[in-house]
Amino acid sequence: MTIAGSDSSGGAGIQADLKVIALLGGYGTSVITALTAQNTLGIQGVFPIPVYFVQAQLQSVLSDIKIQAVKTGMLVQAEIISLVSKTAKKFKIKKLVVDPVMVSESGTFLLEQTATRTLIDELFPRAGLVTPNLHEASVLTGLSVRNLNTMKKAAIILKEKTKGNVLIKGGHLSGAAVDLFYDGYSFSTYSSPRIRSGHTHGTGCTFSSAIATLWGQGLSLAEAIKKAKEVITQAIAGAESIGHGNGPTDPYAWMCADVRKHLREAISGV
Repeated sequence: MTIAGSDSSGGAGIQADLKVIALLGGYGTSVITALTAQNTLGIQGVFPIPVYFVQAQLQSVLSDIKIQAVKTGMLVQAEIISLVSKTAKKFKIKKLVVDPVMVSESGTFLLEQTATRTLIDELFPRAGLVTPNLHEASVLTGLSVRNLNTMKKAAIILKEKTKGNVLIKGGHLSGAAVDLFYDGYSFSTYSSPRIRSGHTHGTGCTFSSAIATLWGQGLSLAEAIKKAKEVITQAIAGAESIGHGNGPTDPYAWMCADVRKHLREAISGV
């Protein structure tokens, strides 16, 4: 299940999540927290869904369908965050990936600033994994998170807020794109070459939904993150120009690359 906002341009949010879930062989359900009017140039408007109707969506799906994993994206306001936390407890959701979406790449606030405390106090303790980027990690910890050393410091602080694990995404680092994982005992890094692309809209959504899907399918969390890293790397590398601004990643590129890989293996084994 993805609990997030709708992106009218199809590059992020619910639309991106459902594409990735399907591509990875999952069955996606959705709870929409907000409608957005947006394109590759930015966000022109946000219409939050009333809390009672977010609750109705959650109840409808969870009372009927067995959900293996949940990811959250844009939650908009404190009341929705509280609702998601209570619902995760009620339905005993163990594999909960929280992507603390705060600000869009174009600079639009997607989470009310007063709701940050609620995110930390109520939802983080329910999470199996939180996946902030460098900016979000800075806001959440009060540190200036700019390199691997400060990422480690931030991960330790964030781990104190959750019974789950922490993955700080290093997509905005200079050099290689290094993500840092911390489980409270040791650090692990997931690295990929830096891809120079003007089409990175929806990277966080694609990455977190891939992790949740793979984790829900039975992979260990470490294995899910590793494979999801491959998915998002290929999605960025294979992105095509759509619109006049920062276009979306292309998660289908991973599937094409995976098919080519298996074909090469099959041919070499003949």
